[in-house]
Amino acid sequence: MARDQIDTQSIDSRDDLVAWLEAGCKAPSKFRIGTEHEKFPFTLDGHNPVPYAGENGIRALLEGMQALNEWEPILEGETIIGLADTIGGGAISLEPGGQFELSGAPLASIHETCAEVNSHLEQVRAVATPFGFGFLGLGMSPKWTLAETPVMPKGRYRIMSNYMPKVGSYGLDMMYRTCTVQVNLDFASEADMVKKLRVGLALQPIATALFANSPFTEGKPNGFLSFRSEIWRDTDNNRAGMLPFAFEEGMGFERYVDYALDVPMYFIKRGERYIDVAGSSFRDLLAHKHSAVPGEGATVSDWANHLSTIFPEVRLKRFLEMRGADGGPWANLCALPALWTGLLYDTTSLDAAWELVKDWSTAQRQALRDDVPRLALKAEIAGRSVLEVARDVVDIARQGLKRRDVRDSQGRDETRFLGPLDDILAAGQTPAEALLALYEGAWNRSVEPVFDQFAY
Repeated sequence: MARDQIDTQSIDSRDDLVAWLEAGCKAPSKFRIGTEHEKFPFTLDGHNPVPYAGENGIRALLEGMQALNEWEPILEGETIIGLADTIGGGAISLEPGGQFELSGAPLASIHETCAEVNSHLEQVRAVATPFGFGFLGLGMSPKWTLAETPVMPKGRYRIMSNYMPKVGSYGLDMMYRTCTVQVNLDFASEADMVKKLRVGLALQPIATALFANSPFTEGKPNGFLSFRSEIWRDTDNNRAGMLPFAFEEGMGFERYVDYALDVPMYFIKRGERYIDVAGSSFRDLLAHKHSAVPGEGATVSDWANHLSTIFPEVRLKRFLEMRGADGGPWANLCALPALWTGLLYDTTSLDAAWELVKDWSTAQRQALRDDVPRLALKAEIAGRSVLEVARDVVDIARQGLKRRDVRDSQGRDETRFLGPLDDILAAGQTPAEALLALYEGAWNRSVEPVFDQFAY
């Protein structure tokens, strides 16, 4: 989840909200790639969750990381809750259950974003190993109950934890027991944003299937290949989902603003203080009529923070966030941005991707979204299996990366980062299915070996 914004400039009208989003438009030469990934810390001895406090806890890890990379601490009161690279633009933050997130800097190529991931994971391992813990990349915590999972000391998470059970069955599981990898990508204009948003939404279940990697809950198979994706189907449907309105005529920044204004707020932040306003309307704040802050209007911070509490499959801010993939192995953290960059940052590929999905109906897209958590590559849409569609999608992405022709120091283009997806397609098997085969075979129906064999 995003860091809270700090910008006290007032916002006085719906037009200001629209203008704030529209200010994200940039020339294609300025397009950047921002990769984010989350991972579960666990004790090397016993494979238990890692608490925040204590000499071998998350706080000590953050302090160790700060000493190593000299990033600025992000504080809530006196409590360190993250780190910020004030020069490069990256950040390290904590998810509610201690999931450790790298929010990568906006970078020019997959080569750079993958080097950033590699450097981060090497740093994390160097600091964490002496403390006696490691990190696991899966979409769902494979072993711990909610009660066993620690709670990070962040004000916004207390408010969300109180509200979530009122609006869905799985909100607390989403917060405390899931991990994702996502990529943030730019748009050149309103029309470019709309096209990328539509392609991203339609193909998000294809990415979910390719990266499906959350088959275990509390030590046993949970009946899904991406249980993380299933969790989002019943977390809070007022703020999640496939955004069918995005495919309607007239879609643009204004239409998304109207959608966001109808999503209930979680909190208003004033200074260091989080004010619980869960369920209330941003429209009231905009109109200086919110009872929690009498007479006050909205600020840029309020709007940016509100947008960060909306969780559709593709999220619009001043860029687009591709949100459908489970956390996974090291190589998959580079494959995800490669997939979407190849699809969306080359106009020929973007056109080809739109041709692939443009005739899918709202009902078909939703049925695909509903089926993929359980069936993954075996789900179907418009008479074709997801495996078939995914082969087309990865090929379109590959051609886009070839045309981008961004080379590393060894002369290699970005297509090499699609390798893990080629392996999945060749086998016709998701990462989750590979884990389940190990569980039923070599692991003797235990999830414990996942902590040894799939740790970073």
